Amino acid sequence: MTVYERFLKYTAYPTMSDDESETVPTTEKQLVLGRALAEELAAIGLSDAHIDEKGYVYAVLPANTGRKIDTIGFIAHMDTSSAAPDENIRPAVINYGGGDILLNKELNIFMKASDYPCLDKYIGDRLIVTDGTTLLGADDKAGIAEIFTMLEELVNSGAEHGDIKVCITPDEEVGRGADHFDVEKFAADYAYTVDGGALGEIEYENFNASGAKVTVHGVSIHPGSAKNKMKNAVTMAMEFNSLLPQLEVPEKTEGYEGFHNLFKMTAEIELATMHYILRDHDKAKIADKKQQFIKAAEEMNARYGEGSVEVELKDSYFNMKEIIENHMYIVERAKKAMTDVGVTPDIVPIRGGTDGARLSFKGLPCPNLCTGGENFHSRFEFISIESMEKVKDILLRIVKNSVEDC
Repeated sequence: MTVYERFLKYTAYPTMSDDESETVPTTEKQLVLGRALAEELAAIGLSDAHIDEKGYVYAVLPANTGRKIDTIGFIAHMDTSSAAPDENIRPAVINYGGGDILLNKELNIFMKASDYPCLDKYIGDRLIVTDGTTLLGADDKAGIAEIFTMLEELVNSGAEHGDIKVCITPDEEVGRGADHFDVEKFAADYAYTVDGGALGEIEYENFNASGAKVTVHGVSIHPGSAKNKMKNAVTMAMEFNSLLPQLEVPEKTEGYEGFHNLFKMTAEIELATMHYILRDHDKAKIADKKQQFIKAAEEMNARYGEGSVEVELKDSYFNMKEIIENHMYIVERAKKAMTDVGVTPDIVPIRGGTDGARLSFKGLPCPNLCTGGENFHSRFEFISIESMEKVKDILLRIVKNSVEDC
């Protein structure tokens, strides 16, 4: 089966995770794909292919040599983002010749080249696109398809290799993909998450991530007699947000620039809650961002009375650069594999996080590799078939080079 045929098969499974759920995994539908993936790994020829009680799919391709070769892990995640619908995905394959792409004739939905200049890189490629009403799921079903196709080719070739470990995680999109990952059971020397974007990207720096919940307590009084009595939590919440740096938001930052992002808010006169994410590659700078929230709350309480505004801060994950810098040979091996198959490596910082960030701090060094996709978490998500094939070749070359390096 080709890599893109596998990917198209996986898109038929809705696997959105749910950050409001307390179950593990957060949605039952992830288990449906997980069981199918475990069966597929067994059919390819891997040993101990199974899905555990937490929804993690594990398998191992045992070494076929007596030589001492590094045990390499490959990791991807099965869930998709809640930023766009995941039901009834209707992928289409187009031969892209440039310009705008008509995604949905009935609804007159176009992906405009002026909005997505990255399309210029894919002229002449076959692109898998959505119909403009759902996401595609290349984040990260493309990673799964690339890993599985690499494994199938490796098994069929009979080429020499060491132990290869595989894990497909649930709930990465809600920040819980590493919560129940069994590093000791996985027992790899190092691993790669295959969960990145454009072809050639290698990522070993990610955001330090924290969350902030801001609770605003108001007092409701009939508006006709409200003067000097009402405390309107709705407008107080807006006032709180205005005290934060207005240019330090996602839509006005890039590269190594951090941000705060108000992504959810519920508000009535008596009570308002705001949920933020805080991100920065630099530990000192994210600490400053936390202080901005504390300072804003203190200022609001000075105006409206103690206890009017409460801030809860919680760390989510940290920049894996701190760990990977001590294992840079892993990055160098990925770079060499790319060069060997004709791909130019592009070291970029992740403006987000991956399972690999948390796994690195749990003792499994784990940089992130590209999948070949673009516009993730969007109705305009797409992926190049040619890029997917190259990523599969990169993974295969990593395995083959590990034999030569032993």
